[in-house]
Formats: sequence, C-alpha cells, structure tokens
Amino acid sequence: MTKQDLVNAAATATGVTKRQASEVMEAILASITKSLKKGENVTVTGFGTFRVSKRAARMGVNPRKPGEKIKIPAMKLPAFKAGKSLKDAVR
Repeated sequence: MTKQDLVNAAATATGVTKRQASEVMEAILASITKSLKKGENVTVTGFGTFRVSKRAARMGVNPRKPGEKIKIPAMKLPAFKAGKSLKDAVR
C-alpha cells in the first residue's frame, strides 16, 4: 500500500475530498517528523510508537576493499515499535 492508497482510503472512509485527505496526511507526517527531529517520541495509542534510536560509532569494513577498515560515525535513526492492538491484528 502506498501513501496515495492511504489517502484514497481515508477520503473514502471519511467522505472528504482526496485533496483534503492528502493535506491531512501531509500535516500528520510533518508533525511526526518535526517531533522526531526534536528527539521526542510520538505515540499513537493502539497503533505504535515512533522514536529516535541512537547507533554508536563503530569500525566497519570497506566493501570494495575488504582489508581496509573504515570508521562509521554515530548516528540517530527513526524507529517504530508496534503497539499491542496492531500486533494482535496482524497475528
């Protein structure tokens, strides 16, 4: 399912136009992104939690030259943990 499919499903389910549903979807995604940039968790009860995961710096191997070691810097990554209701629905 793509983002456009979600917009179409939301528009059909709520009786609003696809344009309005798309604007709402964009606003929700922008709000989640903004909160994650600040380092805040975003919890949608019954669905799951979006959070920022921290990955420590480490040494890696250059795939083009397997004998060469490279330093991989520490970074932050977005992560999602499914809620109980979502897990139960999928099972």
